[in-house]
Amino acid sequence: MSMAGNLRKVAGLSKVSGFRKVARLTRRRPRVDLSHPARSPLGSAVVNCVTYEDGVRIPCGGDLFETVERVRRSDHGFVWLGLHEPTVEEFAGVAELFDLHPLAVEDAVEAHQRPKLERYGDTLFAVFKTVCYVEHQELTSTSDVVNTGEIMVFVGPAFVITVRHGRHGSLGPLREELETEPDQLAKGPGAVLHAVADHVVDEYLHVTNAVQEDIDQVETVVFAENGARADPGRIYQLKRELLELKRAVTPLDRPIQELANRPVRAIDPEIQAYFRDVSDHLLRAIEQIAASDELLNSILQAHLAQVSVAQNEDMRRITAWAALIAVPTMVTGVYGMNFTYMPELRWRFGYPLVLVVIAVACVVLYRGFKRNGWL
Repeated sequence: MSMAGNLRKVAGLSKVSGFRKVARLTRRRPRVDLSHPARSPLGSAVVNCVTYEDGVRIPCGGDLFETVERVRRSDHGFVWLGLHEPTVEEFAGVAELFDLHPLAVEDAVEAHQRPKLERYGDTLFAVFKTVCYVEHQELTSTSDVVNTGEIMVFVGPAFVITVRHGRHGSLGPLREELETEPDQLAKGPGAVLHAVADHVVDEYLHVTNAVQEDIDQVETVVFAENGARADPGRIYQLKRELLELKRAVTPLDRPIQELANRPVRAIDPEIQAYFRDVSDHLLRAIEQIAASDELLNSILQAHLAQVSVAQNEDMRRITAWAALIAVPTMVTGVYGMNFTYMPELRWRFGYPLVLVVIAVACVVLYRGFKRNGWL
């Protein structure tokens, strides 16, 4: 039976007593990294379970409980367990095996958490918001630009548990990359936490760059010749998506600062120095998001100003044409009152003279409006 099957079996046993029942897992773990996007999680919340000793991946045969105890006693390795959207029943056995705090377990299962870092004894619980840029042919007022997910990380003396929510943010490639650096993995579970944080923050930068390209396109359209006719819905949509990105990125600053500057028992001091680099990248992403938000505000205000100017120009044209039409309307209205005694009424050239006066008045008004830019 595979390790995924064992964990499903434990989850079933744990359903009776919830988080209180001890989980015992047996048999071998799969040799295939199921967290890779090209591989299937086989319908289970358990993605993968790997043991590392001195930074080297080793087979994990026999009972998982005994394996965890052996790793803890050896003080030279740790277990990395990965899950994807586990239910309460599926996570109960894992929580009992690794002695996880019920509040952290509740957050990991329910998701929709704010980025944060919490300490429960010797265990760290970190929440990261993952982001993914949604490719689109053309930005519309209903286009999805940014999708978000979550990665929760439990870090203990001899274990790392990653719980992922969402369809993106697979940690398979990250695991494979880490395994090429055994010296880094030999520094303990903190190396995995740093790798996850670095991976998430790097994705922030990629997404902010992609969103910036969308903003540049909208800016080009707004400041084009017919920019007043641009769809303002696209600007508002970008504002909404940028707000979603801001909610995912900005709150992570404080947890990363804490990991970088405050001593943490579960993290090797050498690993802690790497979090400063993550903090620098995160700060750059936050600044870029803030700049993009300000730019969108400026674009929106410029678009509204262009619409106002265009409306004023339309009103001036309408007013100018109304003034031109008012001259013949006034003259013909006077002569249409049918009084007997009216100027030049019996004169032979009276009618042509009135037409000439109307035409001259209209030409004079037209030239005046044209010169002032009203027509």
